[in-house]
Amino acid sequence: MRMVNTTRREFLKRTAAAITAPVILRSTALGKNAPSNRVNLALIGAGGRGNQLLNDFSHVQDAQVIAVCDCFKERRETTRDKLNKTYNGEVVTAYADFRELLALKDIDGVIVATPDHWHVPIAIAAARAGKDTYVEKPLGVSMEWAWKLRKAARRAKTVFQYGTQQRSSPLFRKACELVRNGYIGEVRRIEAWCPDISSQYAAFHVPQYGSTDTAPVPEGFDYDRWLGPAQQKPYTVDRCTNFGAYHIYDYALGFIAGWGAHPLDIAQWGLNVDHTSPVRYEGTGSIPAKGLYDTIDSWDMECTYATGVKMRFMGHRVAQPVVSAYRKWNDHGTTFHGGNGWISVDRGGIYASDPKLLEITLKADDVHLRREDSHAHDFVMCMKSRQLPLSHLEAAIRSDTISHLCDIAIRLRKPIEWDPEKERIVGDKEAAKMLARPLRKPWNLNKRMLT
Repeated sequence: MRMVNTTRREFLKRTAAAITAPVILRSTALGKNAPSNRVNLALIGAGGRGNQLLNDFSHVQDAQVIAVCDCFKERRETTRDKLNKTYNGEVVTAYADFRELLALKDIDGVIVATPDHWHVPIAIAAARAGKDTYVEKPLGVSMEWAWKLRKAARRAKTVFQYGTQQRSSPLFRKACELVRNGYIGEVRRIEAWCPDISSQYAAFHVPQYGSTDTAPVPEGFDYDRWLGPAQQKPYTVDRCTNFGAYHIYDYALGFIAGWGAHPLDIAQWGLNVDHTSPVRYEGTGSIPAKGLYDTIDSWDMECTYATGVKMRFMGHRVAQPVVSAYRKWNDHGTTFHGGNGWISVDRGGIYASDPKLLEITLKADDVHLRREDSHAHDFVMCMKSRQLPLSHLEAAIRSDTISHLCDIAIRLRKPIEWDPEKERIVGDKEAAKMLARPLRKPWNLNKRMLT
């Protein structure tokens, strides 16, 4: 979603619309034609993004959401009532505790749209419960947690879809096909960029970086459960908003990961390197010196692959003069520069150094990426077929590795060397420690995750 120049009032208005918008389902989604083929889903995280995903999944045949969970009582009950009205019956149950939901035997898969620090713990618990998972990007706040998710998902043989969505867009598929088939020659460098925190300055209760004043916890909100494995901190009016969940380091890495996941994922897809990550990270970035929000504010990083290909990863303020020099400006995108030209893509369009590149029709023996125009549909179909989704777990882990190592390099103000085969930082114990995060007791990632 584009968030540039979004005021808090505009954002809340759109969020309210997402929560109250009617869900329109096809008759087959209600089991009219083949109820035995229907998969039952649950939504964990019923805020604005969660309800947007509900609308996406509502258009998928043979899928039905039968449970919702959220720490805000009003959110989970509003979403439950909306769905029950759509289904014309008491089909959906609301839960405050995701573990009660995961214990339901008739749940086949879960949609995880919580704040980032909950993504991996819930996905691990879901895998252990035998549930397939669709998880919003980014994966989370710790690479060590992500590696544990990989083990849990492999052991349980569950399907995992990463919610980056862009791999289901014809624009991004076409760009990556042209790159993979060598129509711009050998790739020499990449530029990837996305909005930084400045795109939301006007949205916070207290600009620019959020209120630090303690405030009463709203009625009907389970603040302790929302914090979960994150450290105990005083509640403020800017902490448990969508923006606080994006920009507070206890809960997220900020837009370097939350927005950066999109252009980084396309860079990886176009290079056909879902199995690895760059080996060196070097650059600069800034972190707010005061206020509540303490994720990376702006950044300019160089990430080098083992092949020698360099990717410049930037926040939009850094990227604008760079990108505007050769193509129409947009606040996000990925550009592949090859020996015979360049291809660039964002959600608004696809661009090329030579317009004739965009007229190319792939040959029969060219690489044809799998066509799937709905990420939600891809997840449900893979739940049934047990095939690998477009945005699978390994792709998510390798893409997330880039934003995590960029974050570490910026915070420690030094280059990071990475061994992608062993998945470890080379020769820097201080940096290596930042790949892990402690969980607030009694939360843990063991088989019994109890409070």
